[in-house]
Amino acid sequence: MESKLKHLEFIQNVITRMNSNSFLIKGWAITLISALFALAAKDANIQYVLITYIVIPIFWMLDGFFISQERQYRKLYEEVCLKRESEIDFSMNASKFSSGRNSWSSGILSKTLFPFYGITVAVTVIVMFFIGG
Repeated sequence: MESKLKHLEFIQNVITRMNSNSFLIKGWAITLISALFALAAKDANIQYVLITYIVIPIFWMLDGFFISQERQYRKLYEEVCLKRESEIDFSMNASKFSSGRNSWSSGILSKTLFPFYGITVAVTVIVMFFIGG
């Protein structure tokens, strides 16, 4: 039973790391977007706001990658939970779970990321309207 618990612990550490990375990506996205808004407001220069249309999709795709990886490792965790002690091989390969709900595109459009980045796009449009108007 000790091998199985250790394997599950390894997988849980990866899940935690992916979750932390996703959280950090959101923080960096908001920080960078806010800085661009501040520069745009200071100089009344709409070009700074236009840069956010590059920044948001990049962070959104990167965050979607971490969400999809986390989902894949959650599936691996579930699979290892069902194995017997003698079947534990300490494999950390979760790529076999990379289709369907665990795909990168599904991660990008997840119910947690779509509202977050959708709102940032909407706020960018509003800021652009006020600065350009």
